[in-house]
Amino acid sequence: MRWICLALADWGAIHPMVYFLQWFGENGYDLAGMVEAWHANAATSGLVWDLTIAAIALAVWILAEVVRRRMWHGLIAIPATFCIGVSCGLPLYLFLRARPGGQGGI
Repeated sequence: MRWICLALADWGAIHPMVYFLQWFGENGYDLAGMVEAWHANAATSGLVWDLTIAAIALAVWILAEVVRRRMWHGLIAIPATFCIGVSCGLPLYLFLRARPGGQGGI
């Protein structure tokens, strides 16, 4: 299960990035333009808010577990979540949490 999580984290980092790089290639490195594109209609705005709330919930969960378990290496999943996406951050955290000899498990 641990290695499946790592594979999902890799996929969650690479697959969305293909689309982001394609968008940047067509529109230049305009972050404001990308945020505007995310809110092009109600469906995309809903997805943006869904993922934003999920990212915040994941970050709160990670912080709570880090404080309780002293599993400091799990903090790396927070920037992965906000810089890459929930599709990378969540499986990365599950991978780190399930490390052999660690305190967690899936």
